[in-house]
Amino acid sequence: MKTIDGRLYATRAELSERAGYKGEATLRNLWADREDNEHPPARRIDRALYWDLEVWERWHAEHRRQHNGVDYSGSPDEELPPAVQAKVLGISVSAISHYRENPPPGWPAPVREEELESGRTREYRTRRQLWAYADAGPRAGAAGRKPAKGPDPRVALAAEALAAAPDRKAGEVAAALAEQHGGGLSTWKRAVTEARRQD
Repeated sequence: MKTIDGRLYATRAELSERAGYKGEATLRNLWADREDNEHPPARRIDRALYWDLEVWERWHAEHRRQHNGVDYSGSPDEELPPAVQAKVLGISVSAISHYRENPPPGWPAPVREEELESGRTREYRTRRQLWAYADAGPRAGAAGRKPAKGPDPRVALAAEALAAAPDRKAGEVAAALAEQHGGGLSTWKRAVTEARRQD
């Protein structure tokens, strides 16, 4: 980085590292599309391009917010169960379930946990926590990034649903889960069968 007229200027490589990208391809694409995305101007020093760090980081944070698929509506302090956390972040509920065993960098700790009749626990996080996580940098489970591997989260959801309504038939539980979370009825029937087998 260089200080010019009392302001810090950074190269593309330095900006990429600060923003949490691997390599410079994303920032090269953003620069190439600057007429449409209002990317801040650069200064050429010797053979390198430099950007005013404060101006660029402010622009980048706003650009990321507009294009990250996150829902910024609602009460910041509302405590959300996993399925709603996934909706806020624009990722699959399976990613949230995987984070429990293998959390990505920056994944917030739950604000509270609820013990279910099945013996499992449900983790709640606030919208504010999820927004801060999304704003901090590239996220696992988004933009083509694969979430961590782990057990099938549909089985955990099926177990929760069975515990909440033990008298319902398996087919009814599977239909309700398919309607609530998406996916095929046969997939949810298999998840319900597996959840019953594991109990």
